[in-house]
Amino acid sequence: MRASESRWLEGPVGDEYIGAEFYRGYAREAGLRAVVDDEDAGLLADFDDLAGERFDPSLVRAGIRDFYERTARYDLFVRIGWSGPFRHPPRALIYLVGRNVGQFDIPLSAPAVAMENELIRLEDPLTAEAPYVGWLRRSAVTGEAMLAGLYTTCELPRARGRFFKGVYPLPGGSATMIFRPENRPDGSLALLSDGRRFGEAGYYRVHRTDGGTLRVTRVPIEEAVHWFVDSEGSLNAIHTFSFLRSRFLTLHYEISRRS
Repeated sequence: MRASESRWLEGPVGDEYIGAEFYRGYAREAGLRAVVDDEDAGLLADFDDLAGERFDPSLVRAGIRDFYERTARYDLFVRIGWSGPFRHPPRALIYLVGRNVGQFDIPLSAPAVAMENELIRLEDPLTAEAPYVGWLRRSAVTGEAMLAGLYTTCELPRARGRFFKGVYPLPGGSATMIFRPENRPDGSLALLSDGRRFGEAGYYRVHRTDGGTLRVTRVPIEEAVHWFVDSEGSLNAIHTFSFLRSRFLTLHYEISRRS
């Protein structure tokens, strides 16, 4: 398919190595300005950007909204749990590729890791609007890049409303995750990539050719991120990954706001 026919799948693609250096390189290539010193930078300039017929941002707890609008002010600690019969292929891929390309470099032996959290606003120098916000997560121990993503919102051809979109550049392409937001009764937030058809929320592996053609595969990996405030008033997120409905990875984020 042509890029012009699938704007919702457009996004940055990587070269041989991603890592922390990707953002400045992409900014130069796209004519954007990389802003790295904004202490109030967030994944979303306004959480209400996710509003739609089936999602009401005003029902989400204030602490969750604040995280999305001021992400740079937060510290992250993540507990890592592998499980199920499908855990071995992604572990092997991380071992063989993750560190070499500076992407998806999740520790395989450590059960938990503290993360350094960096936000990079990629702004149009004329309008100051940001088509993407970069979110880099490093290991606080080694300083190495673990996850390098770019985030925005989008619309989809087969579903109504606004969706949260994460693009993880890979050599010659990207892994693009599109989540639908869902209100939960306790004021918590769920982000779900549970669509069943092409053009719905889901996990898309994207390759770009020199001619501007996108080669896209919809991968049957389903993600769910549940943001909630626990009984002690602390912000948490549980991010699960499943293949063919079988869970293989759980990331439990414990999140604290710096004063």
